[in-house]
Amino acid sequence: MFADVLQELHLLLPKHLIPSCEELDVAKGTWLFKAGQNPARMFFVVSGEVILERPGLQGATVILQRTRRGFVSEASLKSSKYHCHGQVVANSKIIQIPILEVRNAIDGDTAFAGRWIVMLNTEVKRLRLQCERLSLSKVQDRFIHLLETEGVDGHYPIGTGIKSLAAELGVTHEALYRCIYAMEKQGKLRRVNGVLLLAAGQV
Repeated sequence: MFADVLQELHLLLPKHLIPSCEELDVAKGTWLFKAGQNPARMFFVVSGEVILERPGLQGATVILQRTRRGFVSEASLKSSKYHCHGQVVANSKIIQIPILEVRNAIDGDTAFAGRWIVMLNTEVKRLRLQCERLSLSKVQDRFIHLLETEGVDGHYPIGTGIKSLAAELGVTHEALYRCIYAMEKQGKLRRVNGVLLLAAGQV
């Protein structure tokens, strides 16, 4: 997997940026950045899991993004500060890239700027799916939508657990537990080795 990700970054980034990329093994619970800090680095998640979160008005934490592979903090490229917290929620392998060098490369390299726009378009499509999912009123509808759009052939890794997954869906973990239990009883869902399997005919 790591070799595949390196190849992905090599195809995206200008060659002169590659030596500036630093590979890190980051432990669960580590904060990559906090809201209000000046952006210095951009992060690419190779494996593990990173969330972007922000305190909600009612005190509960709102998860804005969950990434198991791909960029986080790319939205801070032209910003004077991070607008949310970035936390590692599972032991992760991460590549960090100096933001200033990426910014300068985009300004001076039209080919790289074009590749960067394509990458951002892909992220916009993912976020649109997330907005569509959160507009659904039923827990089961949100859950199935997640498995269909984020999973592969009905397979979705549980990752850091059901509570974390519930936060991503914007529901209580009790409601999601009930949903999963009911779907298992109905033969619509199975859990095998940390993976949720949606039964044939449900996708």
